[in-house]
Amino acid sequence: MSLLERLNQDMKQAMRNKDKETLTQIRLVKASIQNEAIKLGKDHLSEEEELTVLTRELKQRKDSLHEFKEAGREDLVEKLDREIEILQAYMPKQLSDEELEQIVQETITETGASSKQDMGKVMSAIMPKVKGKADGSKVNKLVMKHLS
Repeated sequence: MSLLERLNQDMKQAMRNKDKETLTQIRLVKASIQNEAIKLGKDHLSEEEELTVLTRELKQRKDSLHEFKEAGREDLVEKLDREIEILQAYMPKQLSDEELEQIVQETITETGASSKQDMGKVMSAIMPKVKGKADGSKVNKLVMKHLS
């Protein structure tokens, strides 16, 4: 089942349950997916493109959450925590630290990287492997640790 189909089913369920928060988040993500499809001139997006849109939406909320925490806006922090929780349900299962560590080591070996100067080469090889399954900053820190 594609992400869009799952969103449609969950949207109907949220309407039945009168869950306004979930309904709002699903509608926002659906709109983002549809806007991306229009922007790319397609009828519908591939699963990978849908995942990219979902990841972008999640990242925006996490960035806002960080800003609100710094500003001491606890009311908005709670709201964003709930939004992130709703969107997280649509993301693929996240890789464990051990799995991520193994992928990083394998990629470094594959690319023949040996110093921090090879960082870009390693990151461009690893990100497609972990797309949607691991946070980019976490991957970056691990690669940096192994290359130093």
